[in-house]
Amino acid sequence: MRRKIGFGQFDKILFFAPLGIFLIGFLSIYSASFQSQQSLGETLAIRQVLWMAVGVLIVFLVVRIDYFRFQDLAWPCYWGSFLFLLLVLFMPARLGAHRWVGLGGFNFQPSEITKLSVIMVLANFFSQNRVEYISRSKLAVPFLVVGVPFLLILKEPDLGTALSLLPILFSMLYLWGFRSKTMGWLLVVAVLVSPVFFLFLKEYQKARLLVFINPNADPLGAGYTIIQSKIAIGSGGLFGKGFMSGPQNQLHFIPERHTDFIFAVIAEEGGLVASAAVLFLFWLIVQRGYRIAAQIPDRLGSQLACGVTTMLAVQTIINTGMTMGLFPVVGVPLPLVSYGGSSVVMTMLAIGLLLNLKIHRPLF
Repeated sequence: MRRKIGFGQFDKILFFAPLGIFLIGFLSIYSASFQSQQSLGETLAIRQVLWMAVGVLIVFLVVRIDYFRFQDLAWPCYWGSFLFLLLVLFMPARLGAHRWVGLGGFNFQPSEITKLSVIMVLANFFSQNRVEYISRSKLAVPFLVVGVPFLLILKEPDLGTALSLLPILFSMLYLWGFRSKTMGWLLVVAVLVSPVFFLFLKEYQKARLLVFINPNADPLGAGYTIIQSKIAIGSGGLFGKGFMSGPQNQLHFIPERHTDFIFAVIAEEGGLVASAAVLFLFWLIVQRGYRIAAQIPDRLGSQLACGVTTMLAVQTIINTGMTMGLFPVVGVPLPLVSYGGSSVVMTMLAIGLLLNLKIHRPLF
């Protein structure tokens, strides 16, 4: 028996928490990108609002579709994202990387689409196969599903997005019933082969990983950004310097302050209060997401909720961690806060999927 569909089951916290995060991000992007004599309509913040409007529209469209219908879209979306990942390698480089594809006057990142398509394919596979009875040859499928886009995204290069696929895979394997001992051995193998991948990284990526241990080893080069970010976060205090009053931000000491290092702007101008508010709102989303995964009785829905929630949690942890020097700088945006249309739209699509799972979950 299936529940009668209606917006009485609409999770308002799960809907309004992302809007609260976006509002803080909007103010921070405006502060980080504002230029004198620039009208409001010309700012990056307004562009972000337009992308968010598209994202909200997508949410209301997605929640109306029974999530079981997404099974038919899983593999087409996966192969489509695979083709875009190949195409992006032939696009002109921006900031030394091939991550964007131009389409109809705007640019988008295929890697953002890839994360959701990988989750959909893995959820479909895990829902149709039981770990107890699967053959060894078929067991390779989920690793190939993740491995192929992992290598293509690493080639762009985009180390952060590539690495974020691994926690998604491991969380969904764990929910599937994969043995903890086996997963432990996989982690050991991943650690042992990581030096091999290090050899294939770009020089600037190697430098970022090396200065993670000691940023002061290259304070004016690879370590500059993280040093300035930590200064901004530390100087914010409890209540911050005030809107558009952060010296590190306004004097342009923080590179990429409207994208990867937007959290440093929030901490400097809003202090611990604003930073904690953002993290609390993200915690609400993650907590609701995993609760939905636990409440859904069918394997497809629970796997989708697990994968999407892990994706959002990992991005948040990596981004905030790297701005504070807890992780290497790997270029992962903070969902709904960092400037970027692809990230905003795909994050809202992920939120819409979680809302869909809550509304359409079976009652058996």
